[in-house]
Parts: sequence; structure tokens; C-alpha cells
Amino acid sequence: MTSLVIAEHDSASIKGATLNTVTAAVAMGAEVHVLVAGHNAGAAAAAAAQIAGVSKVIHADGATLEAGLAENVAAQVLAIAGNYTHILFPATAAGKNVAPRVAAKLDVGQISDITKVDSPDTFERPIYAGNAIATVQSSDAVKVITVRTTGFDAAAATGGAAQIETTAATSDSGKSSFVGREVTKSDRPELTAAKIIVSGGRALGSSEKFDEVMTPLADKLGAAIGASRAAVDAGYAANDLQVGQTGKIVAPQLYVACGISGAIQHLAGMKDSKVIVAINKDPEAPIFSVADFGLEADLFVAVPELVAAL
Repeated sequence: MTSLVIAEHDSASIKGATLNTVTAAVAMGAEVHVLVAGHNAGAAAAAAAQIAGVSKVIHADGATLEAGLAENVAAQVLAIAGNYTHILFPATAAGKNVAPRVAAKLDVGQISDITKVDSPDTFERPIYAGNAIATVQSSDAVKVITVRTTGFDAAAATGGAAQIETTAATSDSGKSSFVGREVTKSDRPELTAAKIIVSGGRALGSSEKFDEVMTPLADKLGAAIGASRAAVDAGYAANDLQVGQTGKIVAPQLYVACGISGAIQHLAGMKDSKVIVAINKDPEAPIFSVADFGLEADLFVAVPELVAAL
């Protein structure tokens, strides 16, 4: 029994979501291999070899894999899939783009968003926006799995000594082509990897107030900025800041929710945070039900006072 983890990387280093996925693979009690598919990604393959718990890194290097197109990456996974009983992807935008293609080609059911490994064929995953946990058992010969990274601790990035094996890159599928990429640059931590997140809701009233109130608090705490779906839909914050079931799933050490009522959609994306602080003037706001610390106050008064005190 051997598991294959599909690494996410930027050609120079391994992304944090891969470390959590390795932990899930190790929990299955199997030997763990990691696939690094890319172009000129030797540094990423070397970094993957250092991950604790990994016994082999398979490095596929070719121009067809440079852009990470889902069709080409899926073909690369399928080329070696016959050697594995479990194929794991982080439940990120990239992972969720490739995993269904692999599952469909293998004619197996995908097991999505697991948060716990009960046994090599039995897993737990949240349903109904996290209000219930389903236990799923699969009898498929190959199990294609996406891993909710907030459900598993990150594996140690150093300490391993896996061998690196090279394999030929598959040819271009011809089904899609890379046109361009617009990358949002920010000095703040990436939302899903941040240890501290401050999030604003619809109560902020406008994009100007959102920036005016949330930015100083984030600067003081060295935090990433998030937003509720209501704030994003109203145009107060960018789409890539949305936290929730249809946004990003986060579990920072500290989550500060300002003017967020706590709709179930939002709670599903942040309730695994280690410490939750809620600031809301509505004492009946659902966010208080999951908060470790709650402040019933007007955020336009409380947040500037908090910034001044920090």
C-alpha cells in the first residue's frame, strides 16, 4: 500500500498545503511518495525530499507542465497512478481542478475534503456547511482524495531524506493552453497560510470604511485580511479575500471577526481557528456562539481603540 501526494509548488519551494496533505497520507499507514510536476522545478523537488515522512519524490519536468494546466497535470498523475492505492490532493483551487479528472479517468469515486483518517479505506468529511461529519468508506481499488488542509497539522518541512526519481513529462493534451496570469501581490501573509487573520463584514458599510478600519488593525497584528461573503458581494472587499464555504477555508491561531454576523456559510470556513475574537454590536449575532472572546460594541469605535492600545 503506497500513497501519492500531488505537490503544489512555485518551482522553487513547496507550498504549505502540501505539508498538511503529507500528514494525511502518513496517517493512512502507507509509504508516501510525492509527485512534483513542473518545469525547471528541481529546487521544489529537492524541498519535497526534505519533508518528514516522505520516502520518494517523483520529479516530472517538462514545458507542458510549466503552467500547471489541469489536463496536463492529470495526465501526468494518470501515467503513474497504477503504482498507488491512494492519490491525495490538497483541497485547494488547484487540487480540486485536477482531482476530479483523475478520478473520472480511473472510474472511481472521489472522496472530497477529508478532515480525518479513520483507516486506509474510511475517512471523515464535513457536510451541511460543517454542521455534520460524514464517515465515508470506499471499496475502490484506487482512492482519489482531496484533503482539507485545516484538518491536519503540517508535516515537518525538514528532516526527511527521500530519494528523487525523475520521470518523463507527458505530452501536451492539446485541450487547453496557457494565456496569462494576473497575480495579486501583497506584503501581507497569504490568507490560507496566515497565523493571524482579521476579517470584516457587511457592517463596515463601504469599501472605503473597510480599508479605513481593517487595514490599521491588520498592520498592527501583522495579519492577513479576510472578508465575509456579504462584504465581498457588496463590493467592499476583493473576491480573493472571502472566507467561508464558497471562499477560503482557514484555521489561523487568531481570527478576529469585525462586524460579521456569523452566517453558517462563513462559520464553515473559519470555525476551526484556534482563538476566535468577535466584535459586533448585536448581542444575538451567531458569531458569538463560536467565539472564544466576544465584544458587544460598535466596531467603528472598538476597532480604532484596539489599534491604539496595541
